[in-house]
Amino acid sequence: MKKDLKLLRIGVLGCGQISQAAHFEACNRAHNAELYAICDVAEDLVVKMASRHNVGVTYNDYAKMLADPEIDAVIIGIADQFHIPCAKQAIEAGKHVLVEKPLGVTVQECEELQEMANKADLLVQVGNMKRFDQGISFAHDFIQNEIGDLLTVKAWYCDNTYRYTVTDNVQPIIFHSANAKRPDCNAKADKEKYYMLTHGSHLLDTARFLGGEIKSVHTQLVQKFGAYSWQISVEFANGALGALDLTVQVRMDWFEGFQVYGEFGSVVAKTYNPWLFKSSDVECFSIKDGLYRRPIAEDGHFYKRQVEGFADSILNGVPQRGATIDDGIAAIRAIAAVHLSVATGERIQLADI
Repeated sequence: MKKDLKLLRIGVLGCGQISQAAHFEACNRAHNAELYAICDVAEDLVVKMASRHNVGVTYNDYAKMLADPEIDAVIIGIADQFHIPCAKQAIEAGKHVLVEKPLGVTVQECEELQEMANKADLLVQVGNMKRFDQGISFAHDFIQNEIGDLLTVKAWYCDNTYRYTVTDNVQPIIFHSANAKRPDCNAKADKEKYYMLTHGSHLLDTARFLGGEIKSVHTQLVQKFGAYSWQISVEFANGALGALDLTVQVRMDWFEGFQVYGEFGSVVAKTYNPWLFKSSDVECFSIKDGLYRRPIAEDGHFYKRQVEGFADSILNGVPQRGATIDDGIAAIRAIAAVHLSVATGERIQLADI
């Protein structure tokens, strides 16, 4: 990979699974970024990852990494509960931030980060890497420029029972450490909240990326034989309706995609297990010429493309293509509304969250 002369020097916080599977390689592959430093309290992980990815600068203390004047930005790839506190530290240190999705766990803490970032004039991007899926990106642009007034958005994200067999074969071998820092509570103990934060944050962000602002949600949840299925009826601010399906775990292959119907055309898409690094298959039909458009999206490394977009915005002032801090807050607000709708059985206006 040929690198640009001007590179964004990145420090990655967290040497756990998401960094091992995505962020380290993404920084190394990105043409305009450099994996300058890594940090984790687990020294054994730091040593292994520094060797594997040829990183010369390592830290076990996040504050010391933030004090390094050579670092332009940080990627935060740690547990959800630590996202906001660590992003705040980075902002205070004058660093740009790419934080794994979800942005945080409450609307209030996310809004506090937003205020800090705005005052500091620093870029915060949320790691909703599906926005850098070339197929989804093509569909977004087609919807914005060709489809006219939206009628309906249907989207589904169905994690499957065979997912870990697939990912174990395609991801690098993941190293774990008994010294890794974990939240005080076991986030996975409450699967309803955990699945919605982990998977629902993707589905809701994709729905907003394609359909616009979500005005309200009405949600039903069914739990059976260890599976969870949310069926979410959406009202978009532009008057379109939406139907979202989040199911964990389906007894079938990975099942993800969307359909969008508009005034002058439609979009149909199939999205793959992200660890296959295969862009979505997208067909966009326009009544203007009666033709389908089906792009060949050859670059399926969404995490690399995410880092490149992040770096391009910082180095060259290119408008932010990834999820902004506003997008991150909107996703957390929608998640909170989904939980409240399940609890009350009522349609919830996001403006009331």
